Amino acid sequence: MAGEGGVEPWFLRRNTMARVPVDQAKVDACRAYAADVANDVQHFIDRHTTVGVERTVARAYGVDGADGEGTPLANVLVDRIHRAGHAGWGVSYFLGRALAEGAGSIQEAAESLAYSEAADVEPGRVSGAEARAALKEATAAAIARIDEARDQREAFKARFTPAPLPLKYVIVATGNIYDDALQAKAARYAGADIVAVIRATAQSLLDYVPEGPTTEGFGGTYATQENFRIIRRAADEISAETGNYLAQTNYSSGLCMSEIAWMAAVERLDMLLNDAMYGILFRDINMQRTFVDQYFSRRIVARSGIVINTGEDNYLTTADAVEKAHTVLASQFINEAFAKRAGLREEQMGLGHAFEINPWLEDSFLFEVSQAQLVRQIFDRHPVKWMPPTKFKTGDIFHSHVHDAMFNLAGIMTGQSIELLGMFSEAVHTPLLMDRYLSLKSAKYIFGAARHLGDEIGQWKPGGIVESRAVEVLDRAHELLEEVQRETIWDAIGRGAFGDVKRTRTGGKGYRGVVARHEAYVNPILDALEGTEAP
Repeated sequence: MAGEGGVEPWFLRRNTMARVPVDQAKVDACRAYAADVANDVQHFIDRHTTVGVERTVARAYGVDGADGEGTPLANVLVDRIHRAGHAGWGVSYFLGRALAEGAGSIQEAAESLAYSEAADVEPGRVSGAEARAALKEATAAAIARIDEARDQREAFKARFTPAPLPLKYVIVATGNIYDDALQAKAARYAGADIVAVIRATAQSLLDYVPEGPTTEGFGGTYATQENFRIIRRAADEISAETGNYLAQTNYSSGLCMSEIAWMAAVERLDMLLNDAMYGILFRDINMQRTFVDQYFSRRIVARSGIVINTGEDNYLTTADAVEKAHTVLASQFINEAFAKRAGLREEQMGLGHAFEINPWLEDSFLFEVSQAQLVRQIFDRHPVKWMPPTKFKTGDIFHSHVHDAMFNLAGIMTGQSIELLGMFSEAVHTPLLMDRYLSLKSAKYIFGAARHLGDEIGQWKPGGIVESRAVEVLDRAHELLEEVQRETIWDAIGRGAFGDVKRTRTGGKGYRGVVARHEAYVNPILDALEGTEAP
């Protein structure tokens, strides 16, 4: 896998631009504070499960299909156990018990437990150890499925020369997955390195994953396992045709965060948008639910070798990018700490930040360069994802194109890994094919024309704007993390410490789906992902 055996990860470019001042002692302290924050939450995670986690486990064991109304079998199964008050035992317990008592298959057991009124969803008759033993082969098969998909993806990718950085990332989202597949191919022809099929509006608030391919969607296309498969096939075809690898990404967030991570892992996606706090802040999903779900989703991601993209860029759309830049850095430290506890390597942590300062602010470009370089230095082993300007986009497409060009220039100067390209029609309509082509053309020009610009800049003015801004952002991030460590992340979010958004510990969507684990809780899939399989 990338980064092992001393091999330089594919997404790292040597960044030799002049350093900004970084107090390593403060960086170390920030990481220590973030570790304490994550440890506090991990104690909660280790004592709880959610209906989303349990549905993911059922899917991993092969539970498939939906009823006549389109409700996935995984939902019906887990909901029945949850209504009976026994989700804390884990869906694995009930599936394993059914196998131990003679069920012909896990699918048969799931259908009986979900649909048969005579089926018993009361715990007992067999022990947790017996249920776990009955699932031994199925557990090994589920983990092998992740491993095989990862190996297939990496073997296919190895056929191609890695693209020069920053990788050019664009979005397609028509609502019709078959049209998206065509547009993904067109994007590769125009020079894209990564394509994302943005999710249908508000899918993150659905507590189920639709079945099969979809041809309708508002503001995007539904994330389903079949849709993932369709785009993967198209991406592989165009990669082979053009001789350049096209990476695929989607969104592992919301109420089905871990289910989508499983689907992405087995369908060979390269990247997933996956953030520890995004759903809490920007979708009002209960924070307890989100923290538990993100942990399980990231355990799957860690095993699969997928690169996550975190969502700190969103803070700067609800808060001022100058005044609150330090919250982005603080959140990056926290996301890193959560990711480490879920087994992700640094090379899998695509931390997010954005070019969102008011363009009319004097010296705004220097501020942007300073912040981008600061993040790149602190997280030098991470595939940092650099997000385009959106907050100050207007209907003036000409100025919008210039704004994006400045963003591209900052990205190539500071050695960013992944750039989601801005569209000049951002504030007008969903980008058309020609809009995407022009954006890719502009990025190609700037990335080529300024390829070694950063290498030529050997020193910033001592005590000047760039250096002073970097010092200020790190200092304030250090102060914020100290506060969050002292008051806990639960209370920090409650007072609006991130993105100027306030949430409560028991509020938000999905709270009723959080369950304390029973002392006999059974989840062999999680045990295998954590490397703690019971004997």
